[in-house]
Amino acid sequence: MKVKMTEYLEIELNKDIWCCRKCNYEIGSAHKSYKEGLLVYVRDPREIHRPILDPKLYEFTFSPDHTWVQIVEYYCPGCATMMEVEYLPPGHPPTYDMEFDIHSLKERYMVKERGRI
Repeated sequence: MKVKMTEYLEIELNKDIWCCRKCNYEIGSAHKSYKEGLLVYVRDPREIHRPILDPKLYEFTFSPDHTWVQIVEYYCPGCATMMEVEYLPPGHPPTYDMEFDIHSLKERYMVKERGRI
């Protein structure tokens, strides 16, 4: 049984794994961060937030300082759907943003599933 967790992520409760909702790619263990099984693309923030002022003339250009922040994008390896984006200091590990009690999810959804039979 699959339980929807976000727009593009679900957990397969029979296998305890994260899956892509677009292509059903099995990302990894639901007991770990889903980000561990995704493709990662680190971008310079100036690619997204172009300087408003000329960087040759001004130190501060209203664009994020690339020495202080980077944009980290996470993609499904199966279909290239973007799953998450975060702004992090360079060298910072990915944030661990979702952790679920898989045992409780199984109890809750498997009981509902058995009730339909």
